[in-house]
Amino acid sequence: MNKIDVLAAISPQMRAVLAREDELAASANETTDDFRLMRENYERSRAPWVEGGPVMADTLDIEVPGPAGTVPVRLYYPTEEAAAARAAGTASTPAIVYAHGGGFVLGGIGTHDRICRLLAARSGVAVASVDYRLSPEARFPSAVREVAAVASFLNRMGAAFGVDGQRLAFAGDSGGAHLSLAATLYLRDQAGSSAFVRCLLLYYGWFGLFDSASMRLLGGPWDGLSEDDWAYYLRMYANDPAELRTSPYANLLAADLSHGVPPCYIAAAELDPLRDDSAALATMLANCGVERRHVVFEGVLHAFLHYTKMLDAANEAIEQGAEFARRQLAC
Repeated sequence: MNKIDVLAAISPQMRAVLAREDELAASANETTDDFRLMRENYERSRAPWVEGGPVMADTLDIEVPGPAGTVPVRLYYPTEEAAAARAAGTASTPAIVYAHGGGFVLGGIGTHDRICRLLAARSGVAVASVDYRLSPEARFPSAVREVAAVASFLNRMGAAFGVDGQRLAFAGDSGGAHLSLAATLYLRDQAGSSAFVRCLLLYYGWFGLFDSASMRLLGGPWDGLSEDDWAYYLRMYANDPAELRTSPYANLLAADLSHGVPPCYIAAAELDPLRDDSAALATMLANCGVERRHVVFEGVLHAFLHYTKMLDAANEAIEQGAEFARRQLAC
């Protein structure tokens, strides 16, 4: 009720993507299924979009010590120089630590493999994709701590993997954008410093709004972000819903953003119910004097970054983020 007619407003390319998604896995966005079946549907729907794309000079799967056991990480090396530095064990390339989206419940290294390869190829730096434990098996703040632990490990031990641990960035989409900012604040407050995190690439994230104009007007079966869908993901994420409103690592818009936040690239989708989260964050960072670039991509939906095979906006968003990272990492 009272929603914008989103399907009449999407771009022709976005409409073609939705048609293709319906062919591949029409139930991929449903939250009424068992979460294990949801994961299977999500992985099946993402698989064709992951195929192809840039070929890396090298990739390496490692296990990083975390607060509750090891955390799987895949390192992407886009250039021969970076691969050679990895083989020699000398700090060479900066790295972008990538936290995948999926509402904290879905996704993994495989579902975001193409996004990470594209980001590595276009930035020219290594990308470390984090396979943090998902909810509801591991609830808040587990994922925040694991993403932070991977960055902390690379800060200390990156040279063994050809990574300059003093020049790191976080990036993520949707829930992964949330985790990128949350992990930065966690490192600042709980690990002594986040100074080695030089920038954040935040794609259509949730940052703490529980109601907004965009949430009221947008969201539906086309993106799996109706009010009921969103309530489902939040229930799965936290044991105590009050934590999501009171913790500075969940309600990020209520956290202290006045220090220790690096320059941010903030990308939003025009027809995304989470659009206003990005706008609120950008305004707050401006008030705090934090360098930021806030871009709203017209005519596209939440999760548009996956569709680089068909969607110009997805390629542009990755290129803009990569350029922002190159500049901030002094590449």
